[in-house]
Amino acid sequence: SSPTVAWRLPPNPNQADPPPPHPALATARSPPSPPAAPAGAASRARLAAPHRERKQSAPRPPPPLPLLREVSFRVSLRGVEMAFSMDLNLNASPVPDEDEQQPYEDAAEVEYAQEEHVESAVATMRREREERRRRLKREHQDEGSRPHSQQIRNDYVPHQNKRHGRIKEAPQGWLDCPAFGEPIDKIIPSKVPLDETFNESVPPGKRYSSKQLVTKQRKAGREIGLVIDLTNTTRYYSPAEWIKQGTKHVKIPCRGRDAVPDNESVNMFVYEAMMFLDRQKQSKNPKYILVHCTHGHNRTGFMIIHYLMRTHVSCVAEAINIFAQRRPPGIYKRDYIEALYSFYHEVPENMMVTCPSTPEWKRHGDLDLNGEAKQDDDDDNGDLAPTHNVAEDKVITNDDVLGDAVPHDQQEALRVVCYRLLEMPLVRGHTQFPGSHPVSLNSENLQLLRQRYYYATWKADGTRYMMLIMRDGCFLIDRNFCFRRIQMRFPHKSFEGLHDMTLIDGEMIIDNVPDSGLKRRYLAYDLMALDSASKTKLPFSDRWKALEEEIIKPRFREKMNFESGSKSNPLYKYDMELFSVRRKDFWLLSTVTKLLRDFIPKLSHDADGLIFQGWDDPYVTRTHEGLLKWKYPEMNSVDFLFELTNDNRQLVFLYERGKKKLMDGARIAFPEEIDPPSVAGRIVECSWNKEEQCWVMRSITDNITEEKLLEEIYEICRLPMYAERIAQQQAKMAQLAKMAQQAKMAHQRRKL
Repeated sequence: SSPTVAWRLPPNPNQADPPPPHPALATARSPPSPPAAPAGAASRARLAAPHRERKQSAPRPPPPLPLLREVSFRVSLRGVEMAFSMDLNLNASPVPDEDEQQPYEDAAEVEYAQEEHVESAVATMRREREERRRRLKREHQDEGSRPHSQQIRNDYVPHQNKRHGRIKEAPQGWLDCPAFGEPIDKIIPSKVPLDETFNESVPPGKRYSSKQLVTKQRKAGREIGLVIDLTNTTRYYSPAEWIKQGTKHVKIPCRGRDAVPDNESVNMFVYEAMMFLDRQKQSKNPKYILVHCTHGHNRTGFMIIHYLMRTHVSCVAEAINIFAQRRPPGIYKRDYIEALYSFYHEVPENMMVTCPSTPEWKRHGDLDLNGEAKQDDDDDNGDLAPTHNVAEDKVITNDDVLGDAVPHDQQEALRVVCYRLLEMPLVRGHTQFPGSHPVSLNSENLQLLRQRYYYATWKADGTRYMMLIMRDGCFLIDRNFCFRRIQMRFPHKSFEGLHDMTLIDGEMIIDNVPDSGLKRRYLAYDLMALDSASKTKLPFSDRWKALEEEIIKPRFREKMNFESGSKSNPLYKYDMELFSVRRKDFWLLSTVTKLLRDFIPKLSHDADGLIFQGWDDPYVTRTHEGLLKWKYPEMNSVDFLFELTNDNRQLVFLYERGKKKLMDGARIAFPEEIDPPSVAGRIVECSWNKEEQCWVMRSITDNITEEKLLEEIYEICRLPMYAERIAQQQAKMAQLAKMAQQAKMAHQRRKL
C-alpha cells in the first residue's frame, strides 16, 4: 500500500488557548480512503473550506504562526504503521544547563499498528543527556572547588575520567625537569618526550612531545637526525613518531634503578654516536643526536661522558664538568660518577668523589633513606638481574672470556680495519683469523734453520690474541676473529695523545707471582701496524724493536711518572687494568741450550716448547711455513686406539683405567705415506693441531727429540752466516752493557 504521512503540532505550553493552526501546516488524521476515491480528496476538501468561509465573512488578518518546535509524523508502509517525532529547535544547547528542564517529554511518542509504546530516538537522546547532566553535577560536588591561583605541582593529576580507564601519569619529577640541555659535540641531552596519551596528566604548559621537541630544536637551528632512547620501557612513546619524521631511532634499554648502564650498552651507544657524527662531517647541513633517558641526567650523562672519554677528553673529571655545564646540574648520582672513575682507571681528586646536590625538581618523595635521589624506575621487565660489576673470587684460567662484547656492525668494521692494516685483499665475510700461524718443526723444514737467520723464544702455554688499538679503545682478537673491548692506555712516546689504528700480536699467559697469586700478562711479540701505517713488509727485527720503542716503553715511562712522588694524584692507574703488557724476548739461536735447561724451568707460567722466528722475515698472514714451533715430545702426543667401522668411519678410543673410552667426534689425520686401514686396531701416537682442530698421527720424521734438536742447533750456529752475525750481536750487547755500567757509576758519583 502507499505510505501515508500525517503532521501534528504539539501544544504550546505558553498559550492557554492556542489559535487555530495555519491551513498549510494543519495536521490531519484521515481514515483510510475507499478504493474508488482519490487518495488526497479529503485533504483537498478541508483545504478548500476556509476559502469558502473567507468569501462569505468580513476579511480579517491571518493568525500568527506558532513556533514550530517539534514535528511528528507517521508512515504506513506495506501494512505497518510507524510514528516519529523530530525536535526542530536549532538553538538548543548540546550540553544542558543545570536548571534546564526536559521539555516536551510527552510530545515524543511512537505508535505501531499494534498500539505498543516504544521510546523514540529523540527521547532516548534527551534521557541520556539528562543523566549525563546529573552525573557531571554530582562529580563537581565531589571534587570541590579549587582556587584559581593554585599552582601546578610535580604530582599534578587532574580528575580521572572513568570512561577512559586509568590515566597515564608522567614520571615523578618530570614536569619541572628542564626539557633539554645545550649540545655537546652535536649531542643534545634531553628528558623523555611524552606522547598524547599523557596529556590528561600533563598540563598544556608542561607538555613535551616529540613534535614539540623537533619544533624547538628547529627554531634553534638544529635538525635531529638520530634519537637514542635509554629508557627501559616502551610506554612513553612509540618509535614510529620519529620514523614518520624521517629520524632514525635507536633503543638501548638501560635499567634506571640499582644499576648503571652495562659495558655492552655503553659500547653500542658510543659506536652509534661515532658512526652517525662521522657521516655528518661530510654533510653541508649536519644533523644532531638527541639522547634521553627519563630525566636526561644520570643515564644520559653517563653515556655522553663515555663518548667524550673515547673521542675527545683525556680525564673523567673534565668530561663530567663539560656535561654539568651543558645540562645542569649534570650527573647527581654518586654511584654513576664512581663507576666512571673506576671504568677509566682513574682516581678522583683528593680521593673523594663529589657530585651535585639533588635538583629542586626532584621531589622529597624521590629521595632514599640517605637523602639521595632514587634511581629512575621505568623498567617494564622486573626480572632483569643487576648489571653492575660484582667482584668474583674465582681462579683465573686461560679459558676465561676477557673484555666486553661490541655490536655486530662494529665487529665487521673492525675486521675490515685489520685486513687493510695487514694489506690483505678484502673478501666477503672477513671471518677467517688473519694472524700468522707456525708449523711444526720436522726433519724436512729443519733445514730452514740452515738457510735463514733465526732467533728463538719459548712457546708459552697461553691463549693467542691479536690486539687492535683504536681511538675509542683496545680490542682483543681471538682465533675466531671475534673482537672484545678492553679499557687500556697506550700513549705515544712523545706523550702527546694516544695510539690509534695500531695492530700488535701476542699471547695471554697467567703468571703465578710469589706473594701476589695469579696475574694475567700479555706477551706482545710483533707489531704489524703503527698509527694506521702498515709495517708488515719490514723485517721482523725492525718490527720487534719498534714494538719496544713505540708501545712498551711509553707505557712504562708514563706509569713511572704517574707513580712518582711528584704526582700525588695520578691521572691514570695502570695497576687497575685487566692485565699488564710486556714485550716477549727473542734470543740468538746459540742460546737455545740455556733457554731449554735454565730459562724455561724458572718461568712463572707454563711453557711447552720453542718458537723459531726468521729474523729477516716479513709478517706473513695465516699459515707461515717459515715460522716453526717445537714442542716437548711428552707434551705433544697422546696415545689412541684407532679402529675403523665397515663403512670406514673412524672410531678413536682413549684408555682410561684399563677401559676403552670412545672420544666422540674425535678425528685423526694421517700422513700421506700411511694408509688408515693398515693401522686399524693399533695404538697410534697423535698430536693436536689447533689450526685444523683435529688429531694428527705423528710420523717418525716428526719425532725430533731435545737431544737431536740441540745437536742440530750446535751445528747450525757454526755456519758462517750465523757465526758472523752472532759475533756482531754479541759485541753490540757487550758495548751496551759497558755503557750502562758507566752511566750507573756516573750517577753514583753525582749522588756523592
